[in-house]
Amino acid sequence: MPIALAALISVLLLLTRDAACADEFVYAGFAVGSVATTGAAAVLAPSGLLRLTNDTKEAFGHGFHPAPLRFRDVATGAPISFSTSFVVAIAPRYPDAHGHGIAFALAPSIAVPGAVAGKYLGLFNTSDSLGNGTSLIVAVELDTAMDAEFDDADENHVGIDVNGLRSVNSTPAGYWQDDGFGGTKFDNISLTGGGDAPLQVWIEYDGASARLEVTVSPAGAPRPAVPLVSCHVNLSRAVADDTYVGFSAANGAAASSHYVLGWSFRLGGGRAQDLDLSKLPRLPSSGSSSSKRTMPPLLLPMTLLVLVVVILLLASAAVAALVVRRRRQFAEEEEDWEVEYGPHRIRYKDLHGATNGFRDLIGAGGFGRVYHGVLPRSGAEVAVKVISHGSRQGLQEFVSEIVSMSRLRHRNLVQLLHYCRRRGELLLVYDYMPNGSLDQHLFGHPSSELSWEHRAKIVRGVAAGLLYLHEGWEQVVVHRDIKSGNVLLDADMNGKLSDFGLARLYDHGGDPQTTRVVGTLGYIAPEMSKTGKATTSSDVFAFGAFLLEVACGRRPVVFSNNDSEDSPPSPGLVELVLGHWKAGKITEARDPRMGKCDEDDLELVLKLGLLCSHPDPLRRPGMRQVVQILEGAAPAPETSPEDLGDSMTLFEHSEAFDRFVGVSFPSTSGFTTATMRTSTSNSPDEKRQLLFS
Repeated sequence: MPIALAALISVLLLLTRDAACADEFVYAGFAVGSVATTGAAAVLAPSGLLRLTNDTKEAFGHGFHPAPLRFRDVATGAPISFSTSFVVAIAPRYPDAHGHGIAFALAPSIAVPGAVAGKYLGLFNTSDSLGNGTSLIVAVELDTAMDAEFDDADENHVGIDVNGLRSVNSTPAGYWQDDGFGGTKFDNISLTGGGDAPLQVWIEYDGASARLEVTVSPAGAPRPAVPLVSCHVNLSRAVADDTYVGFSAANGAAASSHYVLGWSFRLGGGRAQDLDLSKLPRLPSSGSSSSKRTMPPLLLPMTLLVLVVVILLLASAAVAALVVRRRRQFAEEEEDWEVEYGPHRIRYKDLHGATNGFRDLIGAGGFGRVYHGVLPRSGAEVAVKVISHGSRQGLQEFVSEIVSMSRLRHRNLVQLLHYCRRRGELLLVYDYMPNGSLDQHLFGHPSSELSWEHRAKIVRGVAAGLLYLHEGWEQVVVHRDIKSGNVLLDADMNGKLSDFGLARLYDHGGDPQTTRVVGTLGYIAPEMSKTGKATTSSDVFAFGAFLLEVACGRRPVVFSNNDSEDSPPSPGLVELVLGHWKAGKITEARDPRMGKCDEDDLELVLKLGLLCSHPDPLRRPGMRQVVQILEGAAPAPETSPEDLGDSMTLFEHSEAFDRFVGVSFPSTSGFTTATMRTSTSNSPDEKRQLLFS
């Protein structure tokens, strides 16, 4: 009996010891098989590094502790405290482009089914990234990409995510340290320092208060006394009964290698063991080391030495001539006032190489030529627009506004990335949109026809982007040239508003400045010829023309060679749709090529297009109301076709509207961007010259 009792006690002690070990572990480097890896992740032998991703695009990887843990008390359901510390490094493939970052995660499984790469960090997907409460994932993200969809602080931040990627709390990466005067100061820290700057992270969770705190500092620096970010997280509701703990990282269009060097974890109270940084594996060198070479003794005859000197002089002269020639070829303009815009400038030489010498022309219009390119460092596809600016007057203000608008961030706006100036030309670099412009699909080859589902998705996306320009940014942005030719389509056929070369900014509550009347004939609000002021209401007028254009598959104004100054102009798109409405058959104005569609939705878009095209700016809705109507969150204002018709008849005889009628144009003018100046009296020929100056 004593022997049996002793054996039982030994077994119990062994089980107790194993349970304790399961709740606390330390990895000073990783052995193959010590962590469960999925995706692109792997333990590198013999170094012991856990590499979650390499420099492969659109990839993600996981590295989790292989045994599940319980983060809530079985008896009470209360959350259990835990503490962890780890050292990580993010090494971008290129200095100006990198992946999306790394996350410490509590997840219900090692593989995280359904997770995708890119901005979803290998933990979420399109259906659960905004938080539907079912993913049971809590993560601390070291995020190296700015995603407006998730309200990210910037492209270098730390956030706490609970069942979604819209962080409960986040802040730019940094740490608090002693300022030497008895206080503290905050120092920013780069998450993408690579092997030259690994990071140490401490995460503490107190089950009693449900408080989660995250602290970050350069590896080897003292642990900061003040956490970087913290928030309340009830783990008893946020995670599964059996939860796996570990790391996830992801790449998108650009790539980084994400490494974990060491990891210490403790569940059940108390701090995790400190990591001995001297025992952690070394990261791959970020630079290349040059081998030492031993020069042979100089035992050459004097004549050979002289010959070598002569050859070197001739070669130097040839190189110097080549350098001078190339400098002239790639000479750029840069003035003192552009110093503050340095990060947004890109070298002409880089653009010349990216576009294969500006040979791949993908578009041309009244404001310049557009070329396809691939940036050499990041490998990102771009569109490069070349605009001539013959005058230096106003250029500084124009570049200032272009750089300001490069900070616009919205999923339905084409991102402006860089600019360059050279020999009377301004070059603008945008994200490349593989499906081209919307007008190519509306008026191009029959194979490019769009279904109503695609068209409805595009107009709602453009409406959301325009609302952001009018109300969602720090200043009001008036686009001034909304049309199907300036709506580009990404790989998923999402509509993105582009071409901000004409846009103007002013403060919220401020008064827009009088300027030249610019835009495209058929989209220009009638009051513009009288006031000369581009406003959000004039943008709404152009958006109304755009809605009718998309629904009907016709341009707002149709020109004919048979038109003359003595004959009435051809009926415009507004008149056409209004006539169908008066006849009680408004949906018959639709584009017949798009086949079956949602008749109610089509009717809504057509009537909203007419309402936005109202000649009286005070009768047009604002973009917030437009978006609410399109999304079904608000009813459309009640109006009748007779009311709109009477208003248009009134404006046709007014001084402001008279300047837009009675002028004939060649058939190609429907594709021409017009620039108009106000004038008290102009002949038809003078009007034609002003419109196309």
